[in-house]
Amino acid sequence: MSDLFAQAQPAAPLAEQLRPHELKDVVGQPHLLGPGKPLRLAFESGKPHSMILWGPPGSGKTTLARLMASAFDAEFIALSAVLAGVKDIRDAIERARAVLHQSSRHTILFVDEVHRFNKSQQDAFLPFVEQGLVTFIGATTENPSFEVNGALLSRAQVYVLTALSTTELGTLFDRARKLALAELDFTPDARSLLIEYADGDARRLLNLLEQLKTAAAAEGISRIDADYARERLSRAARRFDKGGDEFYDQISALHKSLRGSHPHATLYWMCRMLDAGADPRYIARRLIRASVEDIGLADPRALRIALDASETYERLGSPEGELALAQAALYLACAPKSNAAYLAYNKTRSFIGEDKSRRVPEHLRNAPTRLMKEMGFGRDYRYAHDDPDAYAAGEHYFPEGMPEIEFYRPTSRGFESKISERLAYLRELDKQAKKES
Repeated sequence: MSDLFAQAQPAAPLAEQLRPHELKDVVGQPHLLGPGKPLRLAFESGKPHSMILWGPPGSGKTTLARLMASAFDAEFIALSAVLAGVKDIRDAIERARAVLHQSSRHTILFVDEVHRFNKSQQDAFLPFVEQGLVTFIGATTENPSFEVNGALLSRAQVYVLTALSTTELGTLFDRARKLALAELDFTPDARSLLIEYADGDARRLLNLLEQLKTAAAAEGISRIDADYARERLSRAARRFDKGGDEFYDQISALHKSLRGSHPHATLYWMCRMLDAGADPRYIARRLIRASVEDIGLADPRALRIALDASETYERLGSPEGELALAQAALYLACAPKSNAAYLAYNKTRSFIGEDKSRRVPEHLRNAPTRLMKEMGFGRDYRYAHDDPDAYAAGEHYFPEGMPEIEFYRPTSRGFESKISERLAYLRELDKQAKKES
């Protein structure tokens, strides 16, 4: 009779069914798990140590933590920093104490998304890690250098995981088919499409397969081709966190490709970001920045073109306005490069920050009143337009006692080559004026 009221246990998700129980079954991370590699040695050492697993979603962080607990016959306590608070941390520590007292077993405390904990929450682990009560394993998709407290970071070894390759995802695909999808026939193009959609994320691949299995069962079909997969699945955006490492890595790649005068890579990274949902206005701001930092006066038109593209996007919006951004990005990538203005600005700011406060020379001061004229303000000032070439050769414009420092040194590239020639000509006029005086 009791069977009538027994609740059926829900089937475990495909990702859980395929979670490896032994280290040899883990797909990916050969740089950490291959023979003689760091994490493999950690497993073989016989002694667990605290660590931070840093890598993109679906790269195996939780799996490795669970395998670590299994390898050392340790109690496994998992917390999610998204949901847990200080009370949950205290409860976990009390449970670790109880396990140690009752069975002498050690505890591995796994904290997923550890970067979501604030400083005080992260600090709460420190005394128990130092006492050896727990071995701390944190998982994060963000750079731990910025997101994890230095004190905690100094007590944990950081292991960097990478997204799965196409070959590794193919291995996982074949394993999933054999275990739970034997009734479905996937065409080669469907297999390739699903691996592409997964974008290096093992969990995403298994979730996509599970969605197709459910759809195929509901429709009574057994053959899955690429067209069927496209129709039944909504393609998830590529890995891109607007506030995280992927965002800054990709904007860095865009800027450096542009600076490196590689229009093809510049366009690729820009479109990658747009495809993943980046705000085109942010990309426009980066193009404006690059036009003054990396091109400067080598091509003064670059700034105007970047500004025009930004204004065009504001008028047209997406997707039409994005073409203007692409055009500007290509122009900037192909333009001659100079950071002379950027260096001059930084050098001048640095000099002023360390120098004393110097007075403006009297001949450069304005004299709008009679008293100021009587005090000598503006006396002996030479109006440049009254001299040949509209240049007062030999005139001094820096504060008294300050050496003539060349903050700006134009390059020989683009329009700056003409600026360089002009400045060299003016310096010769200065030399002649000094000889004559």
